[in-house]
Amino acid sequence: MPATPEEVAAAEARLDALQREINQQTQRLGELRQTLAQQEQSVAHLQRALDEERLEGERGAGVTPSRMVPSLAQQTFVPVPGQQQPTQVAQAQQPQQQQAQPQQPVAQQQQQQPSQQSRQQPVGEAPATSTRPPEVAQIFDQPGVLTPAGKFILEPSLQHGYSANDRVALVGFTVIPAILIGLIDVRQVKTTSGVATVTGRYGFGGGRFELEAKVPYVYLNADTVSREIFTGTAVDNVFNASGRGMGDIEATARYQLNRGGPDKAFYIGWLRYKSRTGKDIFEVVTDCVTRCVSNATGTGLPLELPTGTGFQAVQPGVTWLYPSDPVVFFGSISYLYNFERHDVSRTVLLSGQEPLGDIKAGDIWGFNLGMGLALNEKASISLGYDTSLVGKTEQNGRDAPGSVRVTLGTMLLGGTYRFSDKVSLNVALGVGVTRDTPDVTFTARVPISF
Repeated sequence: MPATPEEVAAAEARLDALQREINQQTQRLGELRQTLAQQEQSVAHLQRALDEERLEGERGAGVTPSRMVPSLAQQTFVPVPGQQQPTQVAQAQQPQQQQAQPQQPVAQQQQQQPSQQSRQQPVGEAPATSTRPPEVAQIFDQPGVLTPAGKFILEPSLQHGYSANDRVALVGFTVIPAILIGLIDVRQVKTTSGVATVTGRYGFGGGRFELEAKVPYVYLNADTVSREIFTGTAVDNVFNASGRGMGDIEATARYQLNRGGPDKAFYIGWLRYKSRTGKDIFEVVTDCVTRCVSNATGTGLPLELPTGTGFQAVQPGVTWLYPSDPVVFFGSISYLYNFERHDVSRTVLLSGQEPLGDIKAGDIWGFNLGMGLALNEKASISLGYDTSLVGKTEQNGRDAPGSVRVTLGTMLLGGTYRFSDKVSLNVALGVGVTRDTPDVTFTARVPISF
């Protein structure tokens, strides 16, 4: 029998209702796809920020555990055999519910939308990207990572050094070539040094500026072995001298010049001032009785070793760090300017003061380069090379007699171990690669954060 008009109208109404539900379901799926795309973008942004935070913790001297951020893979739920993860269950159940109830009334579906939206968990906000350079095991005098704002770091340290030099000095003058009148003094000088230093650093301005003060106490001991040839003796003479006391107090200001990041270099500018609080070479007594020859133009050895350089100096410089996973490259360039001293006199045994005039120590260009590698959260190692080019000393506007340019080169190996969030131990071993550099130096630092 043909359908009545009422049945046809009812069927068309059902088809229209189904079509509206299909359209609503399609619109809902489109909204879910858009929401999913936004969440994927948020997750990608969060992952990049977390990677940057992880790089800071994995490189260098290790960061405190509170700053170590796990990856997104480590933050997901641990899968249980035979059970889906909560996110997978929600995604699997949603299409099944939509397929099982295709004719669900629109009003009921609209009532369920708020509850579904309330169950959605927000992705979260990405942590702010750190602007601090990665920490590395310190092997050079100038650190690369600044003190956080409002923090104070007290760093006691101890440095031990040893050097042995052979020297042949011609004491006398020549009348004609190959005829020498005077003495040939063959010397071997063995020097041992110990420097105990207390350093304090305080951070300002959001952790991008810090001030540092350093107070050293110096101990030196030198044994000079000599044999004066053509004097009728085959016995070595030993001359001992030592010195101890306050060294030259220093003050340094550092400022981070840019906002670096992974695969972006950090630049830190600094300015150091060195006083002359230590006892210098012009204040100690020079022995010109037992070690000097009457026809010599110079003086003999000092009876006491100086604990300071005798010159005030300023040293500007720039330190850079370049993170390149899994290592951090770092280095610096600096220039030390020694201020000239006027009307200088030295103290000579039994002769009093001997005027020398105006003296200016040679300026120093400094370069160093190194790389650091983190072994785990607490330990890291660094390897580097440091060199200094020392200019000639000037006396009364001219090169001082016997003054030469000197190159100092040192290979350095160091490591850091963090005992806690506030205390760590840093050690560095230096080996001289030029004749004028100390043979070996060993430095131990214990930074304590307050």
